[in-house]
Amino acid sequence: MKSFQTFTGIVAPLDRPNVDTDAIIPKQYLKSIRRSGFGVNLFDDWRYLDPGNPGDDHGKRRPNPDFVLNEPRYRDAEILLARKNFGCGSSREHAVWALMDYGFRVVIAPSFADIFFSNSLKNGLLPVVLADRIIDGLFAEVFAREKYALTVDLEDQVVITPSGKNFGFEIDNGCKQMLLEGQDEIDMALSYADEIRAYEKKRARETPWLFPDIPE
Repeated sequence: MKSFQTFTGIVAPLDRPNVDTDAIIPKQYLKSIRRSGFGVNLFDDWRYLDPGNPGDDHGKRRPNPDFVLNEPRYRDAEILLARKNFGCGSSREHAVWALMDYGFRVVIAPSFADIFFSNSLKNGLLPVVLADRIIDGLFAEVFAREKYALTVDLEDQVVITPSGKNFGFEIDNGCKQMLLEGQDEIDMALSYADEIRAYEKKRARETPWLFPDIPE
């Protein structure tokens, strides 16, 4: 997993509440369990004028000119600004994979669905929760300025605007360390391998009937 420390990116405004995971990546694209290749189908039903299916040449489909990611000013966006309850719906991890494969590193919203929030942290996508009034102000600034970019400093837990305003956000310390170090939960567990082995040997000495296969 790629480490996340301080990141600056152009912001795309998705001005809709309750964006569910089926809108983020429709069900017909969920057959693959690889984490790559989903970016072309991110927001598929909104992004294209004609329906799509796995195996289609998506370069030949008609893009919807009214969808935000098809607007030239937002095509290089790496931070998604959203509204409340982003990522509701099913628990599919593919929604996070699609956002990351497209190029997003951060999603900023006033609230997220719990499972989507957890899936994001486990896959290296940073979900940032800010108050509604702050989100409203950011939307106004994004709409008013071309190539509007934000800086997200994970170490200090702040979002920094082009004018220098700082907005703090909360994050679980364990999740923060995983993102900073570019590790997932398995990597973090393996980093304690020596301590785990030492504990198992200690427990085996104290209660050998519970650990018949652990050598002394």
